[in-house]
Amino acid sequence: MKITELENGLKLEDVKDFDAGHIFECGQCFRWAKEEDGSYTGIAFGKVLNVRSDYEKGIVILDNTNLKDFQEIWFDYFDFGRDYGAIKKELAKDPVLDMAIKHGKGIRILKQEPWELLISYIISANNSIPMISRSVGLLSEMYGRKVQYKGRVYYAFPTPSELQEAGMEELSLCRAGFRCKYIYQAVRMVNMGDIRLEEISSMDIHKAREELMKIPGVGPKVADCIMLFSMQKYEAYPVDVWVKRVTEYFFLGRDVKMKEIRDFAAEKFGDLAGFAQEYLFYYARLQKINPDKSIQHNFLLI
Repeated sequence: MKITELENGLKLEDVKDFDAGHIFECGQCFRWAKEEDGSYTGIAFGKVLNVRSDYEKGIVILDNTNLKDFQEIWFDYFDFGRDYGAIKKELAKDPVLDMAIKHGKGIRILKQEPWELLISYIISANNSIPMISRSVGLLSEMYGRKVQYKGRVYYAFPTPSELQEAGMEELSLCRAGFRCKYIYQAVRMVNMGDIRLEEISSMDIHKAREELMKIPGVGPKVADCIMLFSMQKYEAYPVDVWVKRVTEYFFLGRDVKMKEIRDFAAEKFGDLAGFAQEYLFYYARLQKINPDKSIQHNFLLI
């Protein structure tokens, strides 16, 4: 990868397997918005960044950053050190994954901040992506630090200490509904040391899932999302309605429980289960796969 410093950013060339739309629209993050010019602007680790990409030319433009931040934050955040070509080659041995990968070939799994992911995915339970983004944004606006970029104000995600004094009445203003009580409890558990996310990150997937599920509002799916998108546990296979549909239809042929889907993914995809999940999730939403089997049978031909 060739890196050229620009006036307020970086130009990356010879970048493989990177499509900003695929990355930010595949359901793994909630704080990136598409601009009129097709680029994406978001905030992570307290930094605002604008991203433009050309998949075919292998070019990525990062605006509002520098080489130091790229090396310390964005290189890992975008998982630039991983060979996604090798991952896709392995997964594409399965015809279903081969089909899904063609639709989301530029997906990369972001390495996000565990605390932000914990709260964001508590908010995600039985919720839509626009509503999740709204609540995370409101919570950040109320308690996070202001960051300006091109005349607009963005807000860093609040730390546990910044949320420590927030009561239920204040938290209700982020419009997360019944999930606000879980946010309240999670803040206190982390601030009191009952939950130590850094320690959980170092555990094996089974122990980490068990520890995360001690937090009210964190079930198996939320725990798996936190582990996959912030703790680099790539064998995790989060199962939501889309992943359930696509796994049952293309692989299992029947309605099954969530655990059976996870067990199937662990056996079939192993350490690459999380990558398979993202390709399948993106494909299922893109094609609006319906549980009506009479509708679904055509998808193999797309």
